[in-house]
Amino acid sequence: MKNKNLQTYWNAFPDFGWSHLLLRIPLAVVFIQQGLSKLPFDPTVGAAFGLPKLVWWVVTYGEIAAGIGLLAGGFASLNKIRNIPFVAELGDLTTRFSGITMCSISTGVIWVVNKPESLTHVILYDNLHVFLWVGGLYFALRGNWAASIAVNNK
Repeated sequence: MKNKNLQTYWNAFPDFGWSHLLLRIPLAVVFIQQGLSKLPFDPTVGAAFGLPKLVWWVVTYGEIAAGIGLLAGGFASLNKIRNIPFVAELGDLTTRFSGITMCSISTGVIWVVNKPESLTHVILYDNLHVFLWVGGLYFALRGNWAASIAVNNK
């Protein structure tokens, strides 16, 4: 009896399968905005941070690509689109790769540019980059798992 009441209680909640958008869109916007702010590409700006030309190029275009990839991965999880062969799987991979890229860039900003005195200092005083890192890690680990599983179980 008690278990049935609990099941009825949980079934009364709506399933908001698009809740990942509440993280995905703002995270993508921040990364795209940061990448676009570095255009036109100028290696002397990166040199001011002590970064070689190649690293600055990867950061600039990596931020833009990671943001777009995160949005494209979310788009690939739409019900009608994800049923196209390989779209769900490619969307999942795009989301995961974008998340890994976000983690890498955020780690570089935290440790190379900000040069914190300790991990505690990062957690307490560099909230923006910690949130960007954790958001990237979430999508790197989670991907579009639910969308991919739904397609493969049909």
